[in-house]
Amino acid sequence: MLLTAWFCAADSLNVGYFKDGKYHLVQGEQYEGGYLYNKQADKPLVHMVTLDWPPYIGEQLCNKGWVFQFAVALLADQGFPVYVEFLPWARAVRAIETGKADILFPEYYIEDSAPSDYVPGTTRRELLALSNAFPGGEIGFMKRRGEAERFDGNLSSIKDEVIGVVRGYQNTPEFDAMMDNNEFVTIEAVDDLQLVKLLVGKRVNLIIGDPKVLRFTVNYSSLSKAEKVELLRSIETVKVPLKYNHLYFALSKAKKTWRSLLQAINRGLYQFDNRGETQRMIEMGSSECF
Repeated sequence: MLLTAWFCAADSLNVGYFKDGKYHLVQGEQYEGGYLYNKQADKPLVHMVTLDWPPYIGEQLCNKGWVFQFAVALLADQGFPVYVEFLPWARAVRAIETGKADILFPEYYIEDSAPSDYVPGTTRRELLALSNAFPGGEIGFMKRRGEAERFDGNLSSIKDEVIGVVRGYQNTPEFDAMMDNNEFVTIEAVDDLQLVKLLVGKRVNLIIGDPKVLRFTVNYSSLSKAEKVELLRSIETVKVPLKYNHLYFALSKAKKTWRSLLQAINRGLYQFDNRGETQRMIEMGSSECF
């Protein structure tokens, strides 16, 4: 079934959340190619960069997805004006690692040894600070429908396979370390849709990612209905998952205020989780647009 119900023709730019039994509405407006919230706040503007990553977040998703709503609400609740810009993933990573933006979200956990693609001789963790975690999803492999299971739960079982990855994505620490050590043959895609096409086109034997995201990305694309159906019928999830991956906010250490901003985000994450607001926003994002 195609998940077209996630799209709304006239969804609001406003973001709402509950605090102390009251509903707070944060008004949004289009601004410089992105979206501006809580502009009357006195604190410095927080520039956030993100990507189309349905069903978590997407510029054309209903209400732009629960992660978008969650991030804006959390920062606004901490008293910050927020500017959110959607970019292709590689550009978003470049913006945060070179200090052109304050926050990249959502991000997977980044290993200390993960190298930067944009600052030579530097690791990503030297450039970025990670917030505390918030809910994410499963990471695993997908294969062509009907083909034999290639992954048995141990990554050594697929060392000889050709694996499709999205350039710049973090997957799991073990997989990324082995990939950086050239223990896999990998082919890079620019995004999740191209990744699925690599698999169906038999250029790779496996692709790695969040299966829910990969399927949703096909539905979310501009392909014809027939093309979407063909792609989705051609793929299936490998039975053994790799792991559950939490999501994070990644902050640029090039910004002078990153430490105080990190403290505010972690405080907000605790407060939203403690009062059940995180789970409420996830559940609302999964139901209100159907």
